Amino acid sequence: MRVLAAPDKFRGSLTALEVANAINKAVNRSGGIPTGAPMADGGEGTLEVLGGPNRTTTVTGPSGEPVEAEWRLADKTAVIEVARVSGLTLAGGPEANNPLEATTKGTGELIRCALEQGAKRIIVGLGGSASTDGGLGALKAMGSLARYKGIELIAACDVRTDFLSSADSFAAQKGATSTQIKFLNRRLQRLVQIYEEEYKVSVEEIPGGGAAGGLAGGLLVAGAKLVDGFDFIAQEICLDEMIMKSDMVITGEGHLDKTSFEGKVVSGVCRYAEAASVPVFVIAGAISSEVAERVDCVSLIEAFGEERAFSETELCIERLVTERMELLPQ
Repeated sequence: MRVLAAPDKFRGSLTALEVANAINKAVNRSGGIPTGAPMADGGEGTLEVLGGPNRTTTVTGPSGEPVEAEWRLADKTAVIEVARVSGLTLAGGPEANNPLEATTKGTGELIRCALEQGAKRIIVGLGGSASTDGGLGALKAMGSLARYKGIELIAACDVRTDFLSSADSFAAQKGATSTQIKFLNRRLQRLVQIYEEEYKVSVEEIPGGGAAGGLAGGLLVAGAKLVDGFDFIAQEICLDEMIMKSDMVITGEGHLDKTSFEGKVVSGVCRYAEAASVPVFVIAGAISSEVAERVDCVSLIEAFGEERAFSETELCIERLVTERMELLPQ
C-alpha cells in the first residue's frame, strides 16, 4: 500500500511537515510505503514546502521595527513568505496590531535583496499579513521597477479576493474596527487611481488582487504574475505525479469547514486525487457538520477529546492512520 501524505498545517499545533511525518511514521509501522508531500496554499508554510529557509536578512517588520526574516535562494530562485516578513504574528496578533500603520515595506525590501543577490525568479507566498496597505509599502521599497524587467515575479495567492474587497474581507481579522475598515476602503480606492495613473496598471478587478491586504495588487503593478497558491505549489512539487503513484492519499488541516473547499489545500488535494481516481482520507482537528459528508474524514477532537487532540496531536494522527491502515489490504 503506497500512501502519500499531503497535509496542510494544523495552525497552532503542527506544521505541514510535522503532520506529514506523523502520517508517514504510522504508515511505515503498518507495513505501507509512505511518501511525504507537505502542502501549502501560498500562505503560511509556503517557504517550508518549497525547500525551507537558507538565508536570514534584517528588514522592516509590519510595525516598523526591524525583524530577522528567513527566506530562500537557490538556483537563482528566491522564495519569500509574507507571514515571516510582514506577518500578523510578528505584529503581536490582532490585539497588538495597528491596522492603519501596518506595512509591507519589509516584503519589498526582501524582494529587492533577492534581486540584488542574483535571483531571476522570485516567489512570494501571500498569506498571514498584518497590513492592508495595498502593497504600496512593498512597491516603494522595491526601488526602480525597471530593474525587475526580465525577472519572473510570482505572487502565490491564498485567496481569490479582489483588491477593493480586501479590507471588508480580512481587516477585522487584523484588528481593524468598523471605522478603520471604512478608512482602509477609501485608501484602497485611492490606490486604484494611483496605480492606474502612475503605472498604467488596473488592479481593481483582478482575482486574487486583494491577497495579503492588497499586496498582490501592488506586486501586479511591479509586473508580478498572480497565481492560485495551491495549484502553483502542486505544480512545483509535481503533486499529480506523486498521487498517480499512490494507492491512497492522506491530507488534513486544523479546522475543516466550508472555507476549506475554496482554494485551500484539502480541496486541492481532493481535486487532484479525484482526477487520478485515488481515494483520499482527511484528518482534521475539528470538522464542521456542514462539510462532514463531503469527504471521508475524521476529527481528532471527536475521536480523542479536545484536550488530547491539542496536547497529543501527533500521536492522535498516528493512531487514526494506523487504524485506517488496518482496514486496508496491504
